[in-house]
Amino acid sequence: MFEEIARRVMTSGAGEWASWFPPGMPGLGALPDHVRFTRTGRWWADRPSSPRAAALTCAGYTLMGGDPRAVPPEALAPLAHGYFAVPDRFLPLLGEAFERVVPWERMLWVRGDSAPVTTRPVTGVKVTVRRLTGADALAVRGLGPDLSWIAGTWGGPGGLAASGLCWGAFREGRLLSLACTYFRGSLYEDIAVATRPEERGRGLATACVHGLCADITARGTLPTWTCSRHNDPSRRLAAGAGFRLHREYVHYAVGASAVPSGRQAVSTSFLAAGPDARVEGACRRVRRR
Repeated sequence: MFEEIARRVMTSGAGEWASWFPPGMPGLGALPDHVRFTRTGRWWADRPSSPRAAALTCAGYTLMGGDPRAVPPEALAPLAHGYFAVPDRFLPLLGEAFERVVPWERMLWVRGDSAPVTTRPVTGVKVTVRRLTGADALAVRGLGPDLSWIAGTWGGPGGLAASGLCWGAFREGRLLSLACTYFRGSLYEDIAVATRPEERGRGLATACVHGLCADITARGTLPTWTCSRHNDPSRRLAAGAGFRLHREYVHYAVGASAVPSGRQAVSTSFLAAGPDARVEGACRRVRRR
């Protein structure tokens, strides 16, 4: 068995499982802290008491720890079409559980307290850049389905707007660009940015990032930035906003469950590096920078 368990069981801070999801980590590693703080996401385990293996999921991202032998491949079916950041020992399990497992090369950037930034004026008329409030939920929803992913870690537009952890650029009440804390950690806050396609290149995202980073620094935490190794616009924005490369890593985009369909599960030999286009094909439901 591998099933969802009560959040309070896995947020108490006790038990061997706690070492699988340590607090105070940067980037995607801040996901356990985020779930503990916000009570979003789900905890899964092979048993509710003294689990041998556990998983933490939020907005299509999954972290796993423990012994992969305690998890039958078919038990991962509810976690299909998402992203997995797991120790190497879990890769054979992913290969058996999903029709497609595609490595995605990622970069983790960190911004220091006194990081230099490249200032850039915002172009356009009557643009206001400010912190969002709960009253801005409809404006966040108005970004549309293609950008709705940015509210996923907060349970939707209402949760994101009310979090107090996002800045937006508005024109005549219409939200054009948004920067927010995507994963709120105890030492780091991983941020995300979404801008309407027709409004890109005007410095709106950079202005929102500066406002957000000032808030994060005032809270005593450090901003982090994660993006695809091949996403040049995101890399340029990060560098211009004062972020510096911390490390590169790989997480895995998975497709449909292989077991329920009756198809033969793919082997781990499929785990070969490929371009982001393959990731998009494997994982259409979840979108991220």
